[in-house]
Order: sequence, then C-alpha cells, then structure tokens
Amino acid sequence: MDLLSGLLSRRSIRKYTDAPIPREKVEELIKYGMYAPSAHNRQPWHFVLLNDKEIFAKILEFQPHTKMLADAQWGIVVCGDENLALTPDYYPGDCAAATQNILLAAHGMGYGAVWLGIYPRPERISALAKLLALPEHIHPFSIISVGVPAQEATTPERFYPERIHFNHW
Repeated sequence: MDLLSGLLSRRSIRKYTDAPIPREKVEELIKYGMYAPSAHNRQPWHFVLLNDKEIFAKILEFQPHTKMLADAQWGIVVCGDENLALTPDYYPGDCAAATQNILLAAHGMGYGAVWLGIYPRPERISALAKLLALPEHIHPFSIISVGVPAQEATTPERFYPERIHFNHW
C-alpha cells in the first residue's frame, strides 16, 4: 500500500481476531511512532506496551470507551515526558503526532488499531499514571489498541471543499 492511499483508507478498528502479534512487530510500530515530528525535535515520548488482560480491565474502569482492549493483542500507551518537551504544553501535540504515526503504521502492516483518548481528561490521566506507576514527569496521552482486524472498514467521503478558506475567512 502506498502512503497516500493508506492515509485515505486507515480507519479505527475495534474488533480483532485472536491471532497473535509478535512483540517485535509492536516494537516496529513504536519505531514508526518515534519518527513523528516534534517541537524542536525534542521527541518527548515514552511508550508502555500492555498485553495483560487484567490491566485492560482496570483501564475500562476509568475510560469507558476501551472495551475493544478485551480482544486486542496489545495496548500501546503513548506518554509525554515534560522533562524532554520544549515546554510542558508542547508534549500533547508531539504525542498526537506519534500516535497518528503508529495508527498509520499499524494499517500499513495489516493490523487494526484505534486511538483511545486519555488526554486531556485529568481523571483518566491520573488513573492511568497510577495504574502504570509512571514517574511524576511522565504523563499518559493516549492508548492504542492493536490486533488483527476482525472487521472490514470502508472509506467514507471526508473531503469538504467548503471548509477550505483562502487568505481569510
């Protein structure tokens, strides 16, 4: 699949088969995440790999939209490091870029994935940080569930020319 068709055809996949995904493949996904752009190239991210179903169940207690983790082979927690970020308010944008790179890489590698929101909800951030025993300067930004797709996704029309403005509104 070429890059541009992948950008258009990537979809959030929430249903997975029970086919395993080797850890090496998930680490490859993270490598693509680490190639995302970041402010001043500070790369203020860390990644926590999850495959413990008990942890997945505990996440569901404070983030109700994570039911797909029950069938996922992996969860990738993208975290921002305020000590590495240009300033503390920059890491969310940097982590969003890393998250998107991982989602696109998963699609390109034939896996299904979905972005599960943690940031900007303070209660989710603190609960996940506590669950994973993160250091104080590390802040969870997102979780990406990853599995072998058990559903076929279609590509809807999302191009809206009326939302393009030239030189002014």
